Amino acid sequence: MRFELFKSKILTDGFTRKIEGPSCDKYGNIYAVNFQRDGTVGKVTPNGKSSVFIELPTGSTGCGTRIDPNGTMYIADFKKHNIFAVNLETKEIRVHAHDPAMNQPNDLAITEQGVLFASDPNWIQHNKGQLWRIHTNGDTHLLERNMGTTNGIEVSPDGKKIYVNESLQRRIWVYDLSSTYELSNKRLLVEFRDFELDGMRCDVAGNLFVTRPGKGVVAKISPDGLLLSEIFLIGKNCTNLTFGGPDGRTCYVTMADTGSIEMFESDVPGRCWSLLHRSV
Repeated sequence: MRFELFKSKILTDGFTRKIEGPSCDKYGNIYAVNFQRDGTVGKVTPNGKSSVFIELPTGSTGCGTRIDPNGTMYIADFKKHNIFAVNLETKEIRVHAHDPAMNQPNDLAITEQGVLFASDPNWIQHNKGQLWRIHTNGDTHLLERNMGTTNGIEVSPDGKKIYVNESLQRRIWVYDLSSTYELSNKRLLVEFRDFELDGMRCDVAGNLFVTRPGKGVVAKISPDGLLLSEIFLIGKNCTNLTFGGPDGRTCYVTMADTGSIEMFESDVPGRCWSLLHRSV
């Protein structure tokens, strides 16, 4: 049964106000951080049944997450400067990367080859955001240090561009991404006059979906930076989003003001869903 396109409804609740980092596995389960209490990762079945999936190590709190085709979930730990790797079958948690020079690793993007990029805002000094690359062996490389409050981050479907937004400055930047994961040709994709920016995901057509906390919408932006539409949500403080469902067209949005996950149907699948199933 299909729902009306771009019409949001609530899937589940029970998360804290730090709900973030949704990701879907290849079976359609949805994961998001901070279910019932901070420091956890919650698991939600496609029909909305929620439970605590794992507890992170003491003192750690997750933010952005990504799942690769091999069933590994990567979690940005903004408290302890870590990127965790979690085996979804065994629930084993290990530190994939650690760098004390990180501020508060926030959101993650992943290439087809498993290389991660992490936004790293400094929420006290708003013009001190950073951008990192994390290789498959866990080596960290600082790419930029003097950005604004870096937050949402995503790789284009063809793997040749990377998008990074700055929440408080309300800007989205785009870089060319080389085959060796170097960034170049930074340019402004779009800038907004009001409301912040948070998590981002691309669909397979290259459109960028961006959460707009406070406005309660997901903005759909073309690869050329044109605002195509706004999808209105039930809550207001949307923090992040991901794609899943049986054909990758279901978009799940985490909502900090209600502690819930909302969902709507899109017209084409998300890149993250396509990436997850490409090697399966």
